[in-house]
Amino acid sequence: MEAPSLANLFFTFFRIGAVTFGGGFAMIPLIEREVCGRRRWVEKEELFDLLAVSQSVPGAVAINTATFLGMSLRGVAGAFAALTGMVLPSFIVILAIAAALYRYIELPVVANAFGGIRASVVALIAYAVLPVAKAGIKDAPTFIAAILGFIAVVVLNVHAAIAIAIGAIFGACRYLLAVRRIAGKIADDERESDE
Repeated sequence: MEAPSLANLFFTFFRIGAVTFGGGFAMIPLIEREVCGRRRWVEKEELFDLLAVSQSVPGAVAINTATFLGMSLRGVAGAFAALTGMVLPSFIVILAIAAALYRYIELPVVANAFGGIRASVVALIAYAVLPVAKAGIKDAPTFIAAILGFIAVVVLNVHAAIAIAIGAIFGACRYLLAVRRIAGKIADDERESDE
């Protein structure tokens, strides 16, 4: 797949940023649809890896994901194009709201409109969680890790960065145990063949 042009990166993320309400997680399904489905710039697995990294650094997850994706596709210039495209619509809308709508925020029709937007955002976030869960939860140990991470963050108020770090350590330990198990099996097979 040929790398997209900087203009293509900018306008793709500008369009996503312009039509999505509700912030980072609400944008994830649109990012997935655009970059994995429609444009085929990356595979879903790669996007979910970038999403995981995006959640482990400070900042809005959609902006971080766009930046990392732009970086992987076109380097620093791609990161800047994707970041600018993602942020610019929100900046323009916030300026417009501050200039025109803010004085009408107390009107019942405006308050109800924002209530409807918030309800739609909940649905978008739920829609974003399902593909990430399918890609990340592959077996019983990863399911247990997801449940424990959820409990740690939601119930015990553990900082998300700590939960992510513990998840990374868990994954690395699982990998090292699997490698050790395979190495032990190979050594046993060699011993049996020598006898």
